[in-house]
Amino acid sequence: MYFKVSKRTFLQALSTSARAISNYSPLPAFSGIKIEAEENQLILTGSDSDISIQTILKKSNECQLQINDMGAVVLESKYILEIIRKIDADVIEVEMIDGSLTKISGKSAEFKINGMNAQEYPKIDFEKPTDVFTMPKDLLKKIINQTSFAVSDKETRPVLTGVNFSCDSTTLQCVATDSYRLARKTLAIHTPLKFNITIPGKSLAEVYKTLEGEGDVEIAVNERKAQFILDDTIIQTRLIDGAYPETNRLIPLSFDYTLTMDIKDILNAIDRASFIKSDGVSVIKFSLSEEECILSSKSLEVGSSTEVLSSASFDGNKLAISCNGKYVFDAIRSLDGDLVKFSLCGEMKPFIIQSVSDESVLQLVLPVRTYE
Repeated sequence: MYFKVSKRTFLQALSTSARAISNYSPLPAFSGIKIEAEENQLILTGSDSDISIQTILKKSNECQLQINDMGAVVLESKYILEIIRKIDADVIEVEMIDGSLTKISGKSAEFKINGMNAQEYPKIDFEKPTDVFTMPKDLLKKIINQTSFAVSDKETRPVLTGVNFSCDSTTLQCVATDSYRLARKTLAIHTPLKFNITIPGKSLAEVYKTLEGEGDVEIAVNERKAQFILDDTIIQTRLIDGAYPETNRLIPLSFDYTLTMDIKDILNAIDRASFIKSDGVSVIKFSLSEEECILSSKSLEVGSSTEVLSSASFDGNKLAISCNGKYVFDAIRSLDGDLVKFSLCGEMKPFIIQSVSDESVLQLVLPVRTYE
């Protein structure tokens, strides 16, 4: 194997593939990036068995790719990235010189690192699933941003550590919940499909980092895997096994109270109240009436805070409701628009948070019981 390539393009492709590599790789080969030099292209693959990223560099003026000898090798990702980053040259040369010993050079600098035989790298099936639809990159970023923060960080119920994507004809619903809060985004897609899959939150975080610039992303799914195809990069993730809970029944259909206020005002007010914590949790209390809306927090160890929400408008009888401040803050922060609306049913019943200008996103939070 012997090829020349633009340093900038090669480093970018290596960095993208390396995002799939875990520090705790199940197999030694998965700590490396598989580099395959074919007749007219370079294929870079990184994986930790749960998520795999493949980037293809094709011959172009920008890439300056020149393949003199075909072949493949697996190089430790942290070493190859550090070497390419530090070589002060516009064009990099990579040559396999003895077994898996690989020479990397540019200008007057030369490195030799021991690689692994490409045959030892597990075979990853990048065949494209049959159910395929497309959406703009910025829309997928928005979906991930508005849902994935609500996934569970506990492995006791693995299915809750992912975001559920379910499609019935042309309506796509994306849901995340950790049992104490729920985030749901509903949107229309152009291709009629039927599927119900749960994608790990960690995989979606890597997809989010790769969604740069404008354009569309192609999403292909089946019952085993999901692929996100961006130009010459494929991000492939396994799915989480198990049936996702039926969440629609948790969402109230009628409400007795509504609270509307400026998004920035409520975020700032919650932020000011949240430094008061008990056992590491900030519990905030809304005391609501048509005359006055008050946000307060209290802790025996720290003290208390009280703030009148001057931009708030409340409709309904008096209501006092307490909740986890972080959950409410995260929910509101994910919304677009200037005004947020709380739809409430009672003191100990789940409540809904939505943007007044965009009802495609629904956030649900469970209240907490306080003893005063």
